[in-house]
Order: sequence, then structure tokens, then C-alpha cells
Amino acid sequence: MRRAQAVVAAGRPAAASSTAPAAPPANARQPLAGIRVLDLSAYIAGPYGCTQLADMGAEVIKIEPPAGDNLRKYPSTLQEESRAFLGVNRSKRGIVIDLKQQEGREVLHKLVDTADVLVHNFRPGVPERLGIGYEQLKQRRPQLVYCAVTGYGETGPMKDNAGYDQVLQTFTGICAMQGPQGGEPQIVYGSVVDYYAAALVASGVNAALFERSRTGRGQYVGVSLLRSALAMQSARLIKAEGEPLDIGRDMRSGGITGIHPAREGYIYLSANTPHFWATLCERVGLPKLASDERYDSVRKRAEHAAVLVPKLRDALAARTAREWEQIFGSDVPCAAARQLEEMFDHPQVLAENMMADMQHPAVGSYRGFTEAVRFGDAPPPAPFAAPALGQHSDQILAANGYSAEEIARLRALDVIR
Repeated sequence: MRRAQAVVAAGRPAAASSTAPAAPPANARQPLAGIRVLDLSAYIAGPYGCTQLADMGAEVIKIEPPAGDNLRKYPSTLQEESRAFLGVNRSKRGIVIDLKQQEGREVLHKLVDTADVLVHNFRPGVPERLGIGYEQLKQRRPQLVYCAVTGYGETGPMKDNAGYDQVLQTFTGICAMQGPQGGEPQIVYGSVVDYYAAALVASGVNAALFERSRTGRGQYVGVSLLRSALAMQSARLIKAEGEPLDIGRDMRSGGITGIHPAREGYIYLSANTPHFWATLCERVGLPKLASDERYDSVRKRAEHAAVLVPKLRDALAARTAREWEQIFGSDVPCAAARQLEEMFDHPQVLAENMMADMQHPAVGSYRGFTEAVRFGDAPPPAPFAAPALGQHSDQILAANGYSAEEIARLRALDVIR
């Protein structure tokens, strides 16, 4: 039988730990309750940024073209919907609007009239051609926080280039740093640039909303994958005056810190402090290494990796990765390499209420991640499934003053779906 569900639409179960935060006050509300977001973006960066806003209590309306968000078409073992789309777009209502038609743009304008935030990832110039650029919508809705997600930014010689996660990884040196020194560049899988850009969308929009609370005015928020990829490498992007460009910028400690094979499986170990290094040596049965002044710093251990790593791996071969994880406990930073699927029911994930069961009209019940940020004085989010294409079109338009006859006419003209 599956362990107790972490989150359901009605709320979360009582926490298992006595150190869990107290229940929020009875009159508490989520930080972005009452904020309405129009999400015109596709793929990951913009949509997941909007999902984080939904986690914080915002009402998010996902606006898609007739063909839908292209993420829906990504490979998936789910026949009815893309797994990626479901994971990126939870807790949104969905409507289809053809913005290439004048009446479609008029529908959007009416939605803008009651919106607080608009997010899109059109290439520079496209919103203006559609009549939905920032300056154009600002005249209609001065309070609007307008967030544009681009590949390379709004200016410069590459502003019109198509930007995707792995393109920007390759462009900004992430792939070169990921690969072996002097070797073939390697992609970091998992859309890390996109997901960090999503976090920048959420933080940028929140900052603009905070400023609006003081001035009453919205503003433009620019997020790009280029900014995201460079921000992720801030510790590497330092060049002192007079130093050459071609210097060591690798942040990896080398040697001991890393993934090592055990008798069964693999374990990641970190031994960057004197305490962790001494404890590691003691637990694996190599206490003399800890007192050897040749290895008493991270730098020295990296320099002597050719000597130390074989000794460590010989010792680790005595037990499985999971056994070593138990032996090290919280005294040595470590983790046995696991499959992603184990996270669905891992006790720590469940204790933190990071999973939810949701109902989708085509997929049925599915389980997924929720609540990236916890707020102690707010009720937990009640996540719901990503929308089917155009699932809430009638509901959204009716709530914005459209009659049933008007909705039927717009659908007959293929303005909505």
C-alpha cells in the first residue's frame, strides 16, 4: 500500500515531526492571494515561473494559441498529455485564444483589464506587432507588471536569435565546464537554465508587485536565458585586473569530493572541511590519512587525488552505497545515488509535503511535485492539474462578462477554443 498521501486538494495531513511549523492563523492567506496572472508563455522558463506564482496563491490563466504550448508535443509515455507539460503547468486554468485575429487580441485586452501580471516569451518585436507590447498595454493598464522572457535579451546583435536551454548552456560555457578539462563539452540535462530563469521570473514579478504596492504603478520585467545562464556561473565570472583570461575557473573540489563506486551502487561524498575529512577517514577505516599534513586541506587533497582516491575506493568497496549512507549519517555530507522515481515516496519528501495527487480530465489521477517555497503563516497550496487545451475557455470568458452567445460566436470564428 502506498504511504499516506503528502498533499490533497483539501489540504495537508499533520506533519510527522515535532519540529514542524505550527498551523497558520485562521485568517491567514497565501502571499499572492488576489493577484491575477496571464501566462502567455510556452516551454519551461515562463510557464514554471507562473506556476511558482500559483503556488504562492496567485490565480494563473494560461493562454495558449490554437496549436497549444509546444511542450504538449514533447515525447512522453503518457498518451493523452506530455509529462513535461503536466509538471510545468500545475494549478492554472487554461484558455485558447488566437492572437493573430483582431478579435482574439480584443479578448486578451479585456482580460488585461483585470490582470495584475502578464508573462510571455515571444521574441523581441513580436508583441508589438500583435499589439500587446509593454508600452501598448501600459496605456490600457498602468498597474500591469509585464514580464518578458527572451533567449538573449531585448537588445544587442543576438536579440532575435532563438534561445533554448541547451543552446544557452553551450553558448555560455556551461557545457565546456561540465565536460573534462580539455575534453568534449557536455550538456547538463534537466533544463537547469530554464528552471533558474523560472525562479528569476517569480522573483522579478514579486519584486515588481512589491514596488507597485508602494507606487501604484506596474513596470517591465526582463528575464532572459542568457542572464540566467550567466547568473548561475557568478562564482566563475570573476576576472581580476591584469590576470589572463585563460585561468582555472572550475568550482569542483576534485579528488575526494565526488561520486564513488561502492560494493553496490554509487555514493556522493563531500569532505571539504577538516571535520568532515577526519570523520570520513575514521568511518572508512583510514584514520591515518586524517592526521597526515600532506592532505590537511581541500587543495592538498585535490593535488594528491591520484593517491587518495584509490585508497578511498578500496575502502568503499567493502559495503554498499546505502550501507555507507547509514554509516556516515549526518556526520559526512553524502548521498547514495538514487533513481528519480524514489522521490515519489521517500520519507523526507513526504515529511516536507512536496508531492500531491491531482486529477486531469484525460490523464486521470497523477502524482507530482508541488510547493517549491513554504510560507509558515500561509495555508498550504491546494494544487490542481495542468489544464487540458482550452479546458476553461468558457469559464474564464463568462467570468469576464462574455455571454454564452458571444462565446459561441467567438468559437465559431476559431478565435477561441
